Parts: sequence; structure tokens; C-alpha cells
Amino acid sequence: MKLAIDSGGLLTTVQDLGRWGFQGKGMPVAGAMDRQSLRLGNVLVGNAIGAAALEITVLGPKLTVTDGEGLLAVTGADLGLTINNRSVPMWEALFVTAGDVITFTGPKGKGCRAYLCLSGGLDVPLVMGSRSTYLRGKIGGYRGRALKTGDCLRTNAASLVQAGIGFACPEPLRPLFAPSTPLHVVLGPQDKAFTASGVETFLSASYVISNEADRMGYRLEGPAIEHTSEADIISDAIPLGSIQIPGQGRPICMLADRQTTGGYTKIAVLASPDIGALAQRLPGETVRFEAIAFNKAIDAARVEGKAVETLLALRSSYRSRSRPLQTSKSGTWRIHVDGKPYDVSWELLNG
Repeated sequence: MKLAIDSGGLLTTVQDLGRWGFQGKGMPVAGAMDRQSLRLGNVLVGNAIGAAALEITVLGPKLTVTDGEGLLAVTGADLGLTINNRSVPMWEALFVTAGDVITFTGPKGKGCRAYLCLSGGLDVPLVMGSRSTYLRGKIGGYRGRALKTGDCLRTNAASLVQAGIGFACPEPLRPLFAPSTPLHVVLGPQDKAFTASGVETFLSASYVISNEADRMGYRLEGPAIEHTSEADIISDAIPLGSIQIPGQGRPICMLADRQTTGGYTKIAVLASPDIGALAQRLPGETVRFEAIAFNKAIDAARVEGKAVETLLALRSSYRSRSRPLQTSKSGTWRIHVDGKPYDVSWELLNG
């Protein structure tokens, strides 16, 4: 399938799960800011969970399918997906063919990043084993940059496209973006570099995402967090989701495009689901932190993995619509996976 970029949107880049294994050589990982939404979107259209897709920020692009056909699913934040000027559902595998026009009308609620996954995955060159765009280094993705008017994309060949039409992700499996929910963290690795009152400030205060927020990291504004002495350390590795506290005492949450090493003390690391939850927040929104035990953070990551496994199991047994049709009635039906009930939408179709 081929797509023409009629408008690139605010910031639309090709991303997968990142460029792992090269941090020791100074190469950032990059990849999707909300990894779980990318994984689930790829399952919906029958891809490997790490296939390359479009990460769309706030204001989406306009795309035209110029050749071929396939499945499309948009996950993450609701940015007003339309096909041929008709509003269509997110979190569902939709059939598109030559002549179809894909647009976004703007944010409809919680979150600011959506993931447009296409059956077969986007066909851009592999750079160090990944198709992710690293904007600061101008490598990967589509020519190392965000999409703009006049660009063209294609997907890899996909099989059994018709088998997935209409498959939807049950709501209980989708990540939550509630902006009022505290973000869970595991204290460390340098939490001993802060006074007891400094740690208490970190865990009790509300912080606001500043305008200095991008794919590299989010700077937060709020009460200063007190160090025991100096803020600087001998530079060491920066994990995804780690929270640095420089000398002025205000947190910096390190995200997908973070540098590989840094010399500021790190008070905590975000639990895996909360990395995506933070990445879905915009400047001006509030952030609060809540400490959890390491084993609880592991459990949270396992829940994410189980959601992907459950959706894969559902898709393997899904009986597709044979072709794209028009909806006349809709409702839900209940299935059970591992003894747990899930409500899945259905549609009665004409044609």
C-alpha cells in the first residue's frame, strides 16, 4: 500500500519500539513515546508488535491512499480520526483502499499522541535494527525527520488482510490516560542523595509540565527538591522513565529520545505504564508522584504484557467481516479470556 502525505500535521514521525543495543556507543533509543498503544495497534492490524507506525502529536496529518489496500488502526489519544470526512472508531482495524483520505480533526479528550498502524508496517530503511526516527540526530524513520507535505510512504506486504477487518480492542485492555491519576515511581537509584524532606516534597507536591517538554524529556515546574549536598554525580546510564533532579531542584522526566548518560542525581524511575501516561500529557497539565515497591512495578509491566497477549489471543480467534460494509446496528457481546469477561463491540452490516 502507498500513501501520499498531503499535510504532515504538527509532529508526525515514524516510530517503532526503539533502537536498542547501541546506548553504549552513545546512540539514544528513540521509539514510541507511548509504547503500549503502539504494541496494541500493531496487534489490531496483524503486525508484529514492534512494527513501524506513525506517531502523531496533537494535530494529525492528512494522508491519501494512492495504491493498494490494507488495514488501518489508530490507538492512543483520540485526535479525531476521519476517513473520507466521516468520523470512524479508534482502536479498531479498518479497511482502506486507493482513494481513501485519512485526516484528524483535533484532540477529543485525554491524551496528545496517537499511533496510526498499517498492516505490514511502514517500509522505511532499518538503521541499527530500528525504523524509529531520532529527530536530534536526523536519522531513521523517513529521512530522519518529521513528515511534511509531498512525502510518500509505503507499507510492507501483508497477508490475510481481510481476516482482520472490524477487529477491535476491548476497552479493559487499553492504557489509561487519566491526567488526575498519580504517576507511580520506584525510588532510586540515587534517592539517598536527597534529604528526607526533599523526598517528601517529591512525593507530596504537584508539578506542572513546562513548555520545555519534548520527546527527549519533560521539565516540571514546582517546589524545589532538596539534595543532601551536590546535585552532580559521575555520569551514568539514564534508564527510560528516570527522573533527574539538577541543582535547581526541579524534576526532569527522561523519555524516548533521552541522552544515553547524564550527570544529575536521579531520585526515581517511572513504572512502565506510567511512562506512556506521562507522554500523553501536555504542557500546563499537572503531575503528581506516588512511590511503589519494585515488585509492584514489575507486576504493572506484566499487566501490560498480559494485555498484549490477550489481544493476540482474541485476534487469532476473530472471524472477520469479509469486506468493508456500512453499519446499520451495533452493540456489544461478552467473551471470557482466562476467566475474565470482556465486552467487545459488534456491528450489523448492510450489503
